[in-house]
Parts: sequence; C-alpha cells; structure tokens
Amino acid sequence: MMQSSWSGANAIEPRFDMPESARERRLDIRFTGSGSEYFRIWIVNLLLTIVTLSLYHPWAKVRRLRYFHGNTLVDGHALDFHGDPKKMLRGYLFVALLALIYSVATRFSPVAGLVAFGIMAVIWPMLFKASMQFKLANTSWRGLRFRFKGDVAGAYKAMLPLFVPGLLFLFVVAWGDKPPSQDVSESLGFAALAVIGASVLLVPLLLWNLKKYQHGNYALGQVQTRLQASRGSFYAVFFKTIGVSILAGIALSIVLGVVMAAGFAGVLTLGSTGGKPNVAVIIAGIALGFLLMVGMQLIPRPYFESRMQNLLWGRTAGDHLRFKSELRFAPLLWLTLKNWFLMVVTLGLYWPFAKVALARIRLQAVAVLSTLSIDQLHDHVRLAGGDAAGDAAGDFFGIDIGL
Repeated sequence: MMQSSWSGANAIEPRFDMPESARERRLDIRFTGSGSEYFRIWIVNLLLTIVTLSLYHPWAKVRRLRYFHGNTLVDGHALDFHGDPKKMLRGYLFVALLALIYSVATRFSPVAGLVAFGIMAVIWPMLFKASMQFKLANTSWRGLRFRFKGDVAGAYKAMLPLFVPGLLFLFVVAWGDKPPSQDVSESLGFAALAVIGASVLLVPLLLWNLKKYQHGNYALGQVQTRLQASRGSFYAVFFKTIGVSILAGIALSIVLGVVMAAGFAGVLTLGSTGGKPNVAVIIAGIALGFLLMVGMQLIPRPYFESRMQNLLWGRTAGDHLRFKSELRFAPLLWLTLKNWFLMVVTLGLYWPFAKVALARIRLQAVAVLSTLSIDQLHDHVRLAGGDAAGDAAGDFFGIDIGL
C-alpha cells in the first residue's frame, strides 16, 4: 500500500502509492457531544475528585473517556471504552509512589536524585508500553477491541533517549554539589547550558522517536498501522512554529507599543491641561496589553497542533486503510482564542464547553480511507481474532499512567 523512500534525518518524504480514487471509501469521523452534557459530567467529576483527595480520578477519567468515545462516530458507528477504574487506580498509585520517592531523593542529595532518576528511566518505558496496551485493548469499535502491538524493546528504544539529557543534567548538578574551583565552576556552568541547548535541539527527534513507536503499533485485528514521516518533517514543523512565534511576537509588540504610546500621550496631555487621567482608559490599556501578551503565547500553539496532527495522521496507514487529516490553522486559532476568552470571563466554568468544541474540530478534520467496504473491513478484522487478543491484553496489562 505504501512504500518508504527515506533513510535518515535528511530523507525524502515518503509517498503513498495508492492515491485517493474510486477504490477508496471515505469513512468520516463525527463528534456528537455537547458542552452542556459534558458540563454535568465534568462538575460531578471535579467535586468528587476534590472530596476524595484525587482518589476518584480514575473513575472520573473513565466517565470522561466513555462520554468522548461514545460520541465519536466512525462511519456512523460509535467507539466505546471498557477500562476498569480499579485497575487504573492501581497504576496511578504506583506512579504517585515513584514520584514521591524521586521527590524525597532529590531533597536528600543530588546524587540520590540522580540514582532515583535512573531507576525511573529503567521502569518508565515498561509502564508506558503497558499503558498503551491497556488503553487500546479497552477501546472498541463495532464490538471489536483495538490492540497495541509494541514490545518492551521498542518502548526502551523510543523512550530512553528522552532521559539522556535529564541524566546528564543531574550528573552536572551532582558533580557541582562539591565545592570546586572557579575554573571548574565555569566549566560546569557551560556544561549545564550545553545540556539544556542540546535538549531543546533534540526535542523534534525525540518526539519523532516516540510517535514512530506509537503510530507504528496501533492495530485492529491484523490491520496494523505504521508511521511514514521523516525526522526532517518533524524538525520542519518545529522550525516553522518558531518562525510563527517570532512573527506573532513582532506584530503584537508593535500593536502593544502603539497602544501604550497612545495611552501615555493621553495621560501627558491631560496632565499638562490640568485634567485628571481617565482611570477607565488606563485600565483598558493595561488589560489590552495583557491580552496581547497572552495572545503572543496562544498563537503558536494552534499552529503547531494543526500542523503536527496533519503530519501524524496524514502519514499513518495500514493494509487496506490510511488516514487523512485536514485540520486548518485559522479556525483552530479562532477557536483557541474564543475558548480562552470565555474561560477567563466565566472563571473557568466554560472549560467543558471548550473541551467539547476542541474535540469536535480536531476529530472531524480526520477521515479514514479504506479499500474495503465497512462490512468487509469489519469481517476481515473479526476473522483475524483481534478481539480476543485485545481482551487478553486489557486483562494482563491493567495499568494506566495518565499519558
């Protein structure tokens, strides 16, 4: 179905050999949830989570996932989530214990923190793999369970590079805990800066590594997906996002400067004529400046999310099917600004409505293109026995770490 023609970071983008044609059937995704419905679920979840000191969180998450899955229709058929909150609670408590041990170790000494971080680096890939299996095995479509076919070795390969910069940084901190000479202190400072700089430059590579593992191991029966996006395409999205951030910062800074200059000139004019400055005008100017600064932070995020979603799902495919994503930046930016404005005005109570609106725009931008009809695809998966495998994985890997 697909051929890969790339190798390495400077590879040529892979192409799909099967173009959109009459051979493919488009399975649209619709989201039918409403903000008012989800608000009732959200407010109950919030109150019970607070009352139980967060112990209710797994039950709250199951209610949330069942609502969003149940309102996500693929070709008219809803998804479903079958997770057991008790199993999820076990996973959350285990992760909380690891976090507590790490926190205590770092307070005790940098060396102890380094050791604790190393232990977490060894355990975390196994937990991540188990979590992915749990989530996929407890998600179904038309009565068939999904699966995650990644192995432990693949999880280590995908996730261990994420811990390398952190281990280097903690090593620098532990070494610097001793009273060194001035030259050694400067060397350690440069080493710490180098680690931080390398970490920033490695982010696209590390994200590609992780997504390659995830999107390359989704399965429904014998239909397994694979991600054919190059490392270079991830770096391109990151660098373009940085460019958008710079342009947004320049544009908003100019607008903010003009507003502040106009307000300052008005205050000076009133002062020279003996008049009193209009407090409302000053407050409005300050509020506008604050909103512009917030906007400078909000603009790059929807750009990155839209481009990354289109890249990931546009390059994810399997035998007999592929995905297509057409999430546009402008509508997502407008929705993001609208959601944040209404959340500020309502003191956060608009958050469930924002969550539903965001899910709708992101999900309905994705479609599944299949060479089989919906019934043929369903029969193909059922004959492969994927549902039983999904049940087994869900029972054995009963853990969720919230990723």
